[in-house]
Amino acid sequence: MFDTLYSQIGAVLIVCVCGFAFLVGDEAEKIGAGSYILAWFCTIVLQSDIGFYSNAPVLFFVDVVVLIVFCALSWKSANTWPAWAAALQLLPVLSHFLMAIDMRPPAWSFYAIQNLASLGILVAITAGTFWVWQERRAANFR
Repeated sequence: MFDTLYSQIGAVLIVCVCGFAFLVGDEAEKIGAGSYILAWFCTIVLQSDIGFYSNAPVLFFVDVVVLIVFCALSWKSANTWPAWAAALQLLPVLSHFLMAIDMRPPAWSFYAIQNLASLGILVAITAGTFWVWQERRAANFR
């Protein structure tokens, strides 16, 4: 999984964003980052053992669980980043659905959707954590 430079850069980015959320984020940011990094580890383990097309239902289940977590966070949190993360997580879930109904898109488009949605979710977690951190600093300054 970490055999290319792109995957190594992505892994460093994921660990840095989730570490930032764990260090300075509130409860919602920590739950979101924890679910994201747990799903990332699950997909690494599942894809490296069997391959993608043979275990697509299990990967679909992982993506649906993360979508449910982000939807619950957007329901309970006053912040807007979980709604953005849930909307972006819906893209990989729908791409799994397209494969399930046998409308097989090209593999590169499926992976492009997965990667761009993941990058967008990382941006949403980072922005949400940054704003919570700044609000906390402003409240402590007064």
